[in-house]
Amino acid sequence: MFIETVKAPEVPRRPGRPRGTTPQGAKTRRRLFDAAVALMAERGYEAATLRDVAAKAKVSPSLLYRYFPSKQSVVLALYDELSARYADAALAMPAGRWRERFLFALRTSLGVLKPHRATLSKLTPILIGDVDEGLFSAKTAFSRLRVMRTFEHAIVGAKDAPRPEIAAPLGRLLYLLHLAVLLWWLMDRSPWQKATAGLVTLIQETLPSASLVLRFAPVTRLLRTGDALFGAALIGQRTDNPPGAH
Repeated sequence: MFIETVKAPEVPRRPGRPRGTTPQGAKTRRRLFDAAVALMAERGYEAATLRDVAAKAKVSPSLLYRYFPSKQSVVLALYDELSARYADAALAMPAGRWRERFLFALRTSLGVLKPHRATLSKLTPILIGDVDEGLFSAKTAFSRLRVMRTFEHAIVGAKDAPRPEIAAPLGRLLYLLHLAVLLWWLMDRSPWQKATAGLVTLIQETLPSASLVLRFAPVTRLLRTGDALFGAALIGQRTDNPPGAH
């Protein structure tokens, strides 16, 4: 199988990691990060305190605060790490039709996040309910855009890419669908999350029909309007005209 090696556009990295970190400092930071994430997975975001993290890691609170001044900084670091891992894994996206590439992007995301499901489940209220620290906050834009652009690339770079005016909007809306699948997965109580596997299969069976309806003008308008709403609500892009305005 031919594998593309074109790297998706880079998203500027947020500051936060100490610059000029020594190997020993990087090792210490990693140990503290792992301890914080483990404690959040065990107790939940609200119950886990930084003092408890310091005790778990057997360091002084002052040392911990040098690397992670708040619990929010731990969550931001987790977003950054997982999105970077995803972007690296998505570089193996195969050439092919857009729906195959989208499914690859979706399944790759589930695969990258699977080892961290327990932690992310405990963080779900923060992920979706906190406008300042959650998945759609300004502070997490670096992570969000990194992943979203992979979905855009999946559609725009496909062999059967839709017309340019709808290719990127389709990619962004499929990214939104991917987030809905992730939320379903985090809440899935079925054994081994079989219900999530069933949902992905259902989406796969629906995609050929979606390819057909993309040819119709009303669907083009719907995609572009939906993309504008998504950008305004969740990305922070300005829309000068309300939906339906001419």
